[in-house]
Amino acid sequence: MRCRSTVRLSVVVALAGLCLAVASVTCALAQNDLARAYRVINTKQFVDLTHSFSPTTPVWSGFGQAKFLPAVDPQTKEPYTIPKDGFRATYYETVGQYGTHVDPPAHFAENGITMDLIPLKQMILPLIVLNNTRYQTKDPNHAFSIDDLRAWEKEHGRVPKGSFVALRTDMYKDWDNPEKFKRTPFPAWAFETIKFIYEQRGVTATGHESLDTDTTDKMDSETYILHHGHYQIEVMANLDKVPATGALIVVTWPKVKDGLGFPARAFAILP
Repeated sequence: MRCRSTVRLSVVVALAGLCLAVASVTCALAQNDLARAYRVINTKQFVDLTHSFSPTTPVWSGFGQAKFLPAVDPQTKEPYTIPKDGFRATYYETVGQYGTHVDPPAHFAENGITMDLIPLKQMILPLIVLNNTRYQTKDPNHAFSIDDLRAWEKEHGRVPKGSFVALRTDMYKDWDNPEKFKRTPFPAWAFETIKFIYEQRGVTATGHESLDTDTTDKMDSETYILHHGHYQIEVMANLDKVPATGALIVVTWPKVKDGLGFPARAFAILP
């Protein structure tokens, strides 16, 4: 009996050791995968897709301009300064939809998720760039159509499921001319195309360079996107520096509880 018990114990110990070894190897492989991924990414070119913003930044007239004020001591009412206090800080008074920003579903949808609940995995995605500028020579306010999308897919392949799709219009080049940037009409998405890429291509999110998604009176595209549980990034920049396919987008924002929108930071990692 003692011999059998010893054998059983030896088998159990051996199995436990094997499990620990497998777990250690799996962990090491995962770490190696991440290390390799970082080494690859570290060799790539990064492109900032975000505008800097200030009190003079173009914004919808219904919101008004932001205010940047020095933070002050509540007791003395004097601004903090480096010579006097060793630090300085700024109060920012701004609407969430300011500069390059995220619109979470709750911005339009009563029961939509807020920006703090958007899954982290949706903040790094394959990036697809659709080029609207090729049509803007004849029509400066061209709305990117389903036919335009099919022509793009004929050249570059089907828009992949789960991707972030950005519409390039080169409007970002007018950023320093607020009145021109806020013009209407402007080049944008066609509503039918927005529906098509979400319903038929299964994309995760979309973005564009203008202040609005399309030029419809009732903001049909934005309403559709947000009411269907997706987020969008508005007022993007430098999409002309990103290839049509092959790049990744990383986009993030502060984790404001129950937030309805906020300035975002987006950048592309080129292939």
